[in-house]
Amino acid sequence: MSISLKAANLHRNAPAVLCCRAPKGAVIGAVHLEDPSVFTELEGSGLLSIPAGALTIGQVLGATLKETADALTPLTAALVEDLPGSAACCAAPLEPAAPPGRVVRTLTHRNYDVSRVEISGVTSFEDGQLTVRESLCRESLKADPLVKKVEMDVITPDRRHVFSNTIMDVIPVATKVEGKLGEGVTHVMDGVVFILTGVDEAGIQLHEFGSCEGCLDEKISFGRPGCPDSGDLMVRVNVVIQAGTGMERRGPYAAHRACDAIMQEVREALKRAPTSGCMGVKTYSDMKRPGRPRVVLVKEIMGQGAMHEKLLLPAEPAGVEGGRRNVDLGNVPVVLSPNEVRDGGIHALTCVGPATKEGTRHYFREPLLRLMAEDEEIGLVGVVFIGSPQVNDEKAFVSARLGALVEALDVDGAIVTTEGFGNNHIDFADSIEQIGARGVSVVGVSFSAYQGQLVVGNRYMDAMIELNKHPEGRESEILGESTLCLEDAQRALLMLKTKMAGIPIAPADRRWTQSVIDANQRLVK
Repeated sequence: MSISLKAANLHRNAPAVLCCRAPKGAVIGAVHLEDPSVFTELEGSGLLSIPAGALTIGQVLGATLKETADALTPLTAALVEDLPGSAACCAAPLEPAAPPGRVVRTLTHRNYDVSRVEISGVTSFEDGQLTVRESLCRESLKADPLVKKVEMDVITPDRRHVFSNTIMDVIPVATKVEGKLGEGVTHVMDGVVFILTGVDEAGIQLHEFGSCEGCLDEKISFGRPGCPDSGDLMVRVNVVIQAGTGMERRGPYAAHRACDAIMQEVREALKRAPTSGCMGVKTYSDMKRPGRPRVVLVKEIMGQGAMHEKLLLPAEPAGVEGGRRNVDLGNVPVVLSPNEVRDGGIHALTCVGPATKEGTRHYFREPLLRLMAEDEEIGLVGVVFIGSPQVNDEKAFVSARLGALVEALDVDGAIVTTEGFGNNHIDFADSIEQIGARGVSVVGVSFSAYQGQLVVGNRYMDAMIELNKHPEGRESEILGESTLCLEDAQRALLMLKTKMAGIPIAPADRRWTQSVIDANQRLVK
């Protein structure tokens, strides 16, 4: 089946294969090319074999076929001539090549390895050793009157089989050295994270839907974007707050403020780290790509009061102080640049079920954002954070504002993600409908499976990505197990490109089945 010109430009880097017999001298256009999304099926049936030297769709558009060729023939240099851009080319591409893009702003991360952490007398960072002042625990009580006790210890990879209270957050250590959040220079510690755990004075875990208290080695999905990695050192900050305040906004917020007070002194030490000690430099660019499909990433975040909210754009990367709470902003959509998100522009206060919780480190390493920002076939215009209110009238209001914003941004496609499940699925569905009704291709990403099955839907929810990783399709109370990871991001982006190209997407089974996910992942590969 031939593809459209729009699809050809979306899949410019895919192998070029004829969809039907084409005569010698034909100027190759989208009408001559097979849909890349069916290659896996064709190869599996033995009808197609793509050689190593196959040209891409972007290379052959506008080239001339040197000899008559049958359907399902991969195009190679031996079969085509007058490739666009070659000296002998006389046939122009059907669509002008888009310019490479314009850099709007750049962000530099200087990475410093941490090989050892001690709790001792003076906070310092030198030659890979981080020392955190022990008396900070006592001083952090001043951060909020609801904080009654703070303890701190270091968990090394070889002693993780220790009991811990529920993990409220995993926080990267980073600090601004030059410029503001999203640009300039940031120092980042590799090999260490802070984990915030908490209970109230009555011993009640600080959680909402499920908690992950227990042995750390059994309650964390190490390596997930929002979790510690397998070799990370963990500085555990355990906070005890006033009894009975755990389900109020002020209780969990107090615990985060106490932890942040400790981390700020660590940030100040990192800020002074010499450039000579930097072990690596990463540069991120916010790009405008004229001529490419404009897309937006929409992150639905909790905004239902109690423990349900995020802090936007704090003064320090992944920090607390200076951040705006999305509940106080009315949960209306707020646009951040990709670099602002990658530079720690979100601090997570949310205590949804541990398996589906996107912690602060998740946003610092958001895989879908990175894929979309770095993909040269699309132009990511920004990241929209929208809260999920408690009241239905407010849900409808903020979703409508999202639709109006997406319309004003004049995008071709959108991916909408949400963490957790249940009440927020109402706004999740409404947001997708508001976007889709404006003629924008939209893909939804969520945990649903068995326990979180969608109870609402609409005709625009025809392209959905399932995040469940648990064999029984349930909240496992293991931190980060069913959060968005690289494989999910790859499926979501490919599905969005497919939908924007006008290629039909087969309807999924009404009930969750892992086989669908596995089949789609094979298409990605």
